Amino acid sequence: MKDPNGRGWHRRGYLPHLEVAGRATGITFRLADSLPSRVVEAWMLELANRPVAERVSELARKVVAWEDAGMGSCWLRRADCAALVEAALRHSDGVRYELIEWCVMPNHVHVLIRLHKGRHFETIVRSWKNFTARRINALVGQGGRLWAPDYFDRLIRDEDHLFRARRYVRMNPVKAGLCSTPDEWRWSSAWKGRR
Repeated sequence: MKDPNGRGWHRRGYLPHLEVAGRATGITFRLADSLPSRVVEAWMLELANRPVAERVSELARKVVAWEDAGMGSCWLRRADCAALVEAALRHSDGVRYELIEWCVMPNHVHVLIRLHKGRHFETIVRSWKNFTARRINALVGQGGRLWAPDYFDRLIRDEDHLFRARRYVRMNPVKAGLCSTPDEWRWSSAWKGRR
């Protein structure tokens, strides 16, 4: 799929990405230590004999469950670190993209955005990561890689899919046991204090 206002399908050396300006897209990126590569490799061996579609679906389910279990350093559980991520997400809202929904979890971030014409996910996600990595590393007294090298994106197909994606982002902290209702989670577009 090639869009005259975007790049269509492309790769950065890790995952394939689909970029279409003006269309809502879900993006997830996570802390580098939130999912060790040895764990993913073990899952892939475990799933090797299953059909490809089943393998992909089950691997995605396992990744989500692992992230929601709060593995790794979980630096984003700290209010000062989560606030930096929120500031980065909101900084270019209305300029480079429309920020539809977002949620900062302890070890990963969910964002639903609509790209503006001439803008690219790679540049936007890199700016979020670069801005926050330097500052969070300084806050927690560490150096080195903070974020996993790539991000996951999913083009939203239609209004029903957008509704489900918004609900997923809002409900993620509830599902992970971090709060009882979406509006209780401070680091989310659903937070009641934002109204």
